[in-house]
Amino acid sequence: MPGRTLQTEAFVLLKRPPADSFQTFTVFSAEHGTLLILQRVAKKSSASSVPLDLFDEVALLLESSNQGQTWFVKEARFQTRHPGIGRSYDALRFASLFAALIARNSVHEESRATVARLLQTALAAFETADRADIVFFKSLYLFARDEGYPVKQQWIATLTEADRTRAAALLNQPLAEQTTAAREVARLQRRLEDYLRGHTEVLLD
Repeated sequence: MPGRTLQTEAFVLLKRPPADSFQTFTVFSAEHGTLLILQRVAKKSSASSVPLDLFDEVALLLESSNQGQTWFVKEARFQTRHPGIGRSYDALRFASLFAALIARNSVHEESRATVARLLQTALAAFETADRADIVFFKSLYLFARDEGYPVKQQWIATLTEADRTRAAALLNQPLAEQTTAAREVARLQRRLEDYLRGHTEVLLD
């Protein structure tokens, strides 16, 4: 049976250590959702051997011999890379947390394009913003909202008036104007995560 081929644009979410001459990645595609792909670790440069890295946005030509359970990279063309994320510990930590969140959750087909746009926006913000904690908090909230959960109606309604004001500032103000202390962002993040664990199917761990 001939192998299947697939052309798609995707974001690299997870990267595993090489094994048997292949590097394994989890990527997210607006068209196809989460895909497991393998790229041969080659000594010579070729269209398929330019090494993928975390957070890359790439155009891929993939081939599968097992009906799409696993895809092999035939060609990879880079669209956007985010080397700046790796220069900040906080940016790398929070960007990795958010990428793993997307990889862990099965995104509904009708919201994949929205999640892809959120990923694009979040990764750009992680690369340039000083407050990666706020980028993560906002991205987590928007992901849950875009998956159809009533976070505004249910979760925000449980907060004190002061926390509702803080949350509104975090969600609505430009990052350059944010002044909320890191400890308050962390506390609200924990509150949001507790809500998601108790009232949604979002997998955080």
